[in-house]
Amino acid sequence: MSAEARFDELIHAPLRLRICGLLRAGTGIDFGVLRDTLGVSDATLSKHLKLLADAGAIAITKSSSATRSDARRVTWVSLTPEGTATFDSHVAALRAIALGE
Repeated sequence: MSAEARFDELIHAPLRLRICGLLRAGTGIDFGVLRDTLGVSDATLSKHLKLLADAGAIAITKSSSATRSDARRVTWVSLTPEGTATFDSHVAALRAIALGE
């Protein structure tokens, strides 16, 4: 069953669209890996993640690192079920636009 096509202004911003696309493929991504994959600064990524989190599209959690002996924690970012549905609807809307539907 395909998602209902619904354009979403929040997700449509290029960096947020890329963030959601990367997150859609799995269960979560480490903040540092996401930052490096996108080629943006911590501040830029944080700003966009805050907007997505405030809208309920993503969840941000912190956990102890399995590979570190110090107290630093790893920040994990994942799409929420609502965020997944919104992203899928937005992609369906983009497909409809591209196909002239």
